[in-house]
Amino acid sequence: QVQLVESGGGEVQAGQSLRLSCAHSGTLFGIKTMAWFRQVAGKQRELVASLLTSRGSTTYGDSVRGRFTISRHDTKNVWYLQMDNLRPEDTAIYYCNSEDGLGAKYWGQGTQVTVAS
Repeated sequence: QVQLVESGGGEVQAGQSLRLSCAHSGTLFGIKTMAWFRQVAGKQRELVASLLTSRGSTTYGDSVRGRFTISRHDTKNVWYLQMDNLRPEDTAIYYCNSEDGLGAKYWGQGTQVTVAS
């Protein structure tokens, strides 16, 4: 059974940093894409960042580009979201997401990030 477990959320002041982690277990077909999404109540879930494992290429949402960085552990199915210069508008529930080699997608349970002004 595939399981994604996030950690690292919390509350910080504007301008501070947080790092989220996502640990992926149970995969049988490799991980094609590692990603982070976020959602605010009443709004659609939006892509924050993604990483294509075969190439190491990354994609970022317009609102976080230059402030957030997605990366992965060298040997484990763990990936991170380094969030710098946080803003109150970054407040959301952050979800990690993966797509395996067969195209199946998985979600973590979500972790709350709150940025106070």
